[in-house]
Amino acid sequence: MEIKYDLHIHTGLSPCAILEMTPNNIVNMALINGLDVIGITDHNSCEQIESIIQVASNTNLLILPGIEVETIEEVHILCLFSSLEAVCSIQKKVYEGLPAMKNRTDIFGEQILYSNEDDKIGISEYMLSFATNISLENLVEMTEKYNGVCIPAHIDRPSYSIISNLGMLPEHLDFPTLEVSKYADIQKYKDRYPNHRIIQSSDAHELGHIGECEQKLTVTNRSVEAVLEELKRHKE
Repeated sequence: MEIKYDLHIHTGLSPCAILEMTPNNIVNMALINGLDVIGITDHNSCEQIESIIQVASNTNLLILPGIEVETIEEVHILCLFSSLEAVCSIQKKVYEGLPAMKNRTDIFGEQILYSNEDDKIGISEYMLSFATNISLENLVEMTEKYNGVCIPAHIDRPSYSIISNLGMLPEHLDFPTLEVSKYADIQKYKDRYPNHRIIQSSDAHELGHIGECEQKLTVTNRSVEAVLEELKRHKE
């Protein structure tokens, strides 16, 4: 079966996202745009996911828990999991790998935590917009330990992508799925990387971008587990 996805969405916890990216706003916008599954992938944090799962629990929208980690190579990697517990398992390591200083809201923006009723319940003082000291190799190992998948993010971009920063896909690392940005010609990258699955998501930092890529994924059944298994499966 085919499901409509957007697997790269930020909340108000990401310093570069608008503050209207609250749990209810995100879930409702995804439903309005006919999405079946969304990935919540804040910069170096997964603390907002639980509230979004709670909001979506009375709907048909699937929530794929995730985190967009910036590695020591300054490469952005989407780490997606089938459960909140799994993504939270690597959160401590990610926080430990961030610079030992507090976020400067006047420079980098606010990092807001919301309840499932969209009330502001706190802020994150970590420097979420900075690179961690975690290498690509270590991140892949950590993610696989908790049965997740690492997806190099927006590989077409001239910064913070594995191609722009390393000039290649490291042969010793297993990335069955690659992501391109909403601005890319997805067919061009499917032709360039025929042995990889290419997905395209919005990287939404504001509500109007959610679901704008209108991409679909073929899965065996309508579940987060099936979505994750498809992303981990090597293209035949």
